[in-house]
Amino acid sequence: MRDFPSLPAATASLIRDLLHHKEAREAEQAFVLEGAKSVFEVLRSRASAVKVLVVTPAFLHKQRPRLERALERREVGRYVCRETTFEKLSDVEQAQGILAVVRKPKWDEETVLAQPLMLGLFGEQLQDPANVGAIIRTAAAMGLSAVWLTVDSADPFNPKVVRATAGTLLRLPIFRRNDPSWFRDRGCAVLAAEPHDRRAKAIREIRELPARAVLAVGNESRGLSEATLNLAAIRFYIPLERGVESLNVAAAVAIAAFYFTGLPPYRR
Repeated sequence: MRDFPSLPAATASLIRDLLHHKEAREAEQAFVLEGAKSVFEVLRSRASAVKVLVVTPAFLHKQRPRLERALERREVGRYVCRETTFEKLSDVEQAQGILAVVRKPKWDEETVLAQPLMLGLFGEQLQDPANVGAIIRTAAAMGLSAVWLTVDSADPFNPKVVRATAGTLLRLPIFRRNDPSWFRDRGCAVLAAEPHDRRAKAIREIRELPARAVLAVGNESRGLSEATLNLAAIRFYIPLERGVESLNVAAAVAIAAFYFTGLPPYRR
């Protein structure tokens, strides 16, 4: 089709590698984004990040005018492939017939940490991609400064994480950090979420926050490590009804982020 040549086999192979292998995403510094809403949004807001666009003939037939407007004067590799080929490239059950290979964003970690007012999130050993995606989406929605994940957490550019972020992945700085003492050494207070414990405060008892802080949450089943809890400036819990053992970590982040972003800061 005019202006949309057939997808080269090498590009198809690269897309499959990006979907299935973290090492490929690291080597290429790119990931796969699927779905019309997400792809059109990135073309609108960050078109320079899009390396390759792939559509099916059916999608191109229905959406050609919209695609041409989105791609006007933009240097984006664009290809068409048969539905049967696209299904092998897609990571979703009901593929929409459009995907993009997108460059990973680059953020300056020191610039984020240097802000006089900062509230970030530190995720320790978060294993579930759906949780990681929901946490990133919540952090972006609540206006948090950044998200830090330990290297043994789910890859934030895993396709399941990308889908769960609902298009917010490119808006929020995301970094890898293993040692939360790094935050303390840079003057950021660690706010550690944990189950009800005599050493922790109920979240409503916290009436103000350090001007620069990081909300820390831990593994879905084990919570935060003892080392992280011990260096926390504030340890808190979310009170639950009797008989409810715990919250999903993404739900806990949503509650805590909403509450903390409404508190006044104090400067230590």
